[in-house]
Amino acid sequence: MIRNVVVGVVADGVPPEQVETALQALRDLRVEGLEFTLLAGQDRGLRPGNASYCLTVDFPDDEAYRVYDADPEHNRIRRELFAPISSSIQRIQFALPD
Repeated sequence: MIRNVVVGVVADGVPPEQVETALQALRDLRVEGLEFTLLAGQDRGLRPGNASYCLTVDFPDDEAYRVYDADPEHNRIRRELFAPISSSIQRIQFALPD
């Protein structure tokens, strides 16, 4: 199993509602023929200096991640909803233990 982790920091002045709209778009995303588990949320503000939002997406294998990463609707959401509000976005994909 592969886990994709995305951690982002929003630009100054971006309201939490706009971040939630972007996260909800990913929660609602369906990719034909692909099953994945996506969890996403905004930082709770429990520690100074945290990122603004995070999401994790679990896939059965590398190929499933590649299909998700290339999906046109997924890329539209990244381009139109996340890119304009984010000052930084970091990603990592790693294998989960069996």
